[in-house]
Amino acid sequence: MNGGAQPCRLVDQNGFTVATRGRGFSEITRDVAELVAASGVQTGIAQVFTAHTSCSLLICENADPSVRGDLERWMARVVPDGDPMFRHDAEGPDDMPAHIRSILGGVSLAVPVGGGRLRLGTWQGIYLWEHRTHPHQRQVTVTVLGC
Repeated sequence: MNGGAQPCRLVDQNGFTVATRGRGFSEITRDVAELVAASGVQTGIAQVFTAHTSCSLLICENADPSVRGDLERWMARVVPDGDPMFRHDAEGPDDMPAHIRSILGGVSLAVPVGGGRLRLGTWQGIYLWEHRTHPHQRQVTVTVLGC
């Protein structure tokens, strides 16, 4: 219940495409923020989702790019390309590692909305993390729920 204020609603889902350059990070904060602003929701939540099995979504430090570089180096150590343990390599040595990295990173986020905008911290940004070595077109869906 919202105490008789503006009626709560589900705003239609919207989305956008991220053209990645291959393995690495693409900041999508502005794209998500624009969809939230256009929704008219003042208080609620933005659910961000990508329907892919070899990229992730995350909220990360956005001021110092070395943080993202460190994440990439850590992930390369934890899930190396071409590990002989992996049987699934139909699309190359980065195929199974990309799937594992996607599972570890996750494909959806929930971000609070307040005052009609994303309620991210000062140094937070929303990123799509491409785990394949070659460029891809990634679809991102944003669903805004609220009042």
